[in-house]
Amino acid sequence: QVRLVESGGGLVQPGGSLRLSCAASGIRLSLYAMGWYRQAPGKQRELVARITAGDSTNYADSVKGRFTISRDNAKNTVDLQMNALKPEDTAVYYCNGRISVTNYWGQGTQVTVSS
Repeated sequence: QVRLVESGGGLVQPGGSLRLSCAASGIRLSLYAMGWYRQAPGKQRELVARITAGDSTNYADSVKGRFTISRDNAKNTVDLQMNALKPEDTAVYYCNGRISVTNYWGQGTQVTVSS
């Protein structure tokens, strides 16, 4: 059984930092491309960052230079370091992995950026 579980969300002030983690069971995350998505209130879900099995990365323009996606193979996690957070970053953040034609999603973790 494949399971993805996000953690690390919370309330942070503008300019602050959070580190999100996506822990996997049932698969080795190092073998697959993984992504972080987010969905803000009233908005469509959007891709924030992606890391391939070869560890190449790409980011949404809105987070370039502020967010970093990485793998921790020892912990079997994919992480998202978020710095210089803005109120516009407020959203539920989801971990995603696509294995063949099947998409796997975590339950989401809430990130709220507010004074």
